Amino acid sequence: MTTTLTFLFAVTAGVAVGNLYWAQPLLGLIADDLHVSAAGAGWLVTTTQVGYAIGVLLIVPLGDVRDRRRLLPAVLLCCAAALLCAAVAPTIAVLLVATTLLGVTTVAGPILMPLAGDLADESNRGRVVGTVAAGLLTGILAARTISGLLADAAGWRTVFAAAAVLTAILAVVLHRVLPPLPARAAIPYPRLIASVPAVALRDPTVRWTLVLTALGFAVFTMFWTALTFLLSGAPFRYPVSVIGLFGLAGLAGAVAARRAGRLHDAGHSIPATGAAWLVILIAYGTAAFAGHSVVLLLVAVVALDVAFQATAILNQTRILATSHTARSRLNTAFVVATFAGGAAGSAAATTLWSAGGWPAITTTGILTSCAALAVWATGRPETAAVTSPRARRS
Repeated sequence: MTTTLTFLFAVTAGVAVGNLYWAQPLLGLIADDLHVSAAGAGWLVTTTQVGYAIGVLLIVPLGDVRDRRRLLPAVLLCCAAALLCAAVAPTIAVLLVATTLLGVTTVAGPILMPLAGDLADESNRGRVVGTVAAGLLTGILAARTISGLLADAAGWRTVFAAAAVLTAILAVVLHRVLPPLPARAAIPYPRLIASVPAVALRDPTVRWTLVLTALGFAVFTMFWTALTFLLSGAPFRYPVSVIGLFGLAGLAGAVAARRAGRLHDAGHSIPATGAAWLVILIAYGTAAFAGHSVVLLLVAVVALDVAFQATAILNQTRILATSHTARSRLNTAFVVATFAGGAAGSAAATTLWSAGGWPAITTTGILTSCAALAVWATGRPETAAVTSPRARRS
């Protein structure tokens, strides 16, 4: 896993995940152009996310049984075709179908991550996975900005067309530079998909880590969902453009993700996870006093984002290190836990905001962080034994 190949993986992961977010800033333009309501255009985001969940469940596990030198370019080319269909869609119905297919085929990132773990040496696996993850996070942040700028200059269809060209180019490049990657197991497809829960639940390290993953995404999405409510109301009353600038804190999270991988390589994955959760607890405690202070709010945002991204990469790298033959299925379980936690956090934010506003959000975040620290403390000895160098060699 050379530096150049690591960089290519990071760029590909960023572009691939960015395909999920091109439409978000364009909903108003699309609604006007296709003569539909804003609510009708809003379904484009939903169909893309639903398609992505389907793709993760049905396509990503194939990485354990198929030659990924062929699988990855094939997935990227299908994604490029879906982007092209979106670019020329004459009606909202066609565009909804295209974005659903786009979500299904935008799974290069979850396939690349375990592949990076396979190609990297054990001594630098965390650094490699962290770098690829940093590219993925940067893609999420950059997609919305690039989409808006390009659409203002050349229209919303140009965004999808340009993304199709870039995705197709990456498919060709990956096919040329990837080494031969023969299949490692012969498992019938139905049994492969059915084996995902068993693979994820049989290892205590994976079970423990998946719980922390779900809790982490829950507190993260709950915070960011409620933050929009807080900043748009009194006393801030910020416009959408200003609220969006708070997302730039995610750049700090991307840097943290890359550094977190090095902590795993140094053997500090478990204590670093506990330390990150302590920072999340402090961030929510700070946010509890930031209802009228934008400075304290920014401190909480940066601390939460850095700590959350660090835990996400440590969790993912730890899971991928538990098995060589089932990494794609393990990564599927990781993404499912991520979606489950994120959905729970978003739903909790809406309910809690209606019930008690910002104090209800921060109190729940503090309690959830304490619960996560309790999970970390109780599972830490068993997990440390499983993930120790001696245990890995045996």
